[in-house]
Amino acid sequence: MFEEGVRLKARLGAENVADLSLGNPVVEPPAAVVERLRELAASPDAGTHRYMPNAGYPSTRAAVAAHLARRTGVGYRGDDVVMTVGAGGGLNVIFKGLLDPEDEVIVLAPFFVEYRFYITNHGGRMVLVQTDERFRPDAKAIDAAITPRTRAVLVNAPNNPTGVVYPAEDLDALAEVLTRRSEEHGRPIYLISDEPYRAITYDDVDVPWPVRHYADTIHVTSFSKDLALPGERIGYVAVNPERPDAAQLVGAFTFTNRILGFVNAPALQQRLVEGLLDVKVDLAGYAAKRLRLLEALQRHGYACVRPEGAFYLFPRIPREGMDDVDFVKACLEERLLVVPGSGFGRPGHVRISYAVTDRDVDLACEALGRVADRVRG
Repeated sequence: MFEEGVRLKARLGAENVADLSLGNPVVEPPAAVVERLRELAASPDAGTHRYMPNAGYPSTRAAVAAHLARRTGVGYRGDDVVMTVGAGGGLNVIFKGLLDPEDEVIVLAPFFVEYRFYITNHGGRMVLVQTDERFRPDAKAIDAAITPRTRAVLVNAPNNPTGVVYPAEDLDALAEVLTRRSEEHGRPIYLISDEPYRAITYDDVDVPWPVRHYADTIHVTSFSKDLALPGERIGYVAVNPERPDAAQLVGAFTFTNRILGFVNAPALQQRLVEGLLDVKVDLAGYAAKRLRLLEALQRHGYACVRPEGAFYLFPRIPREGMDDVDFVKACLEERLLVVPGSGFGRPGHVRISYAVTDRDVDLACEALGRVADRVRG
């Protein structure tokens, strides 16, 4: 879609194309981020850009742990945290540390498209389980998919591409399944919670902490979305200190952080986020764009589960049985760039990003109507 967008913009002019294909925030980082970066760049302290312990600066890890402890009620310490090259780097570190060849990771669809490659990169096998019509986890379906090779279940909420938040009762049901099946198999099935959109929510929605519901939870996140720093590649992995293998897991992730070539998370960015753990971007712009696009979808007859977080919409294609790639081609004819749902494991839908400009939203609201008329004949 990125390449299609380049070609379309070159032919028609970028100002005439609504590109809602990428989750690449157009908002700038909060002022506190810019101010702190200036301070760090001007710092006379020697050694600012040298290596540090592979798991990260002790002060940064301690700050992240204290932040998590306040939020979760779990006694995280600095030794339970590994600073990583974004959440993508964190997930690769986790899978390299956890998986033996042919181990299975259950992923809930729709899912972030790169999960499959992260898992297979490290000898694992992705097992896809569909969520329900509201895009919420189906505990019975997950139970049925577990085998003796199941090593982990990967969840992502607020979800990319749907924006759905998994409520506490869903996590309780999932925890019951994982606890029972872990006991049957004689080793833990880890719950890996990928949470880069945790701070981006609407309508006072609360995002439950999975670790409160299931002890064998590994938390992974980044600052790409809440601080609008996707290009800086900074995140972390946190292991529940109450588990007997916590130190072993942190040791494995520290080692894999090194051998995968990350070595350590970027030094300057670790120093940056250490003092900004309670800062986030202004969500008013996202909230307004979300409402405008929801209203346009409803007006033109698209069915869409209302997102509670992140900055995506995942509407159903307005013609039953139509291939989602064909629908995306019809969108291109109307100068609208969106992503087919089949890439996320859920055909019959498209993903729309509203991490875009107001002009993109203006054009998209008009184009959605033209596309709906076109495909309905």
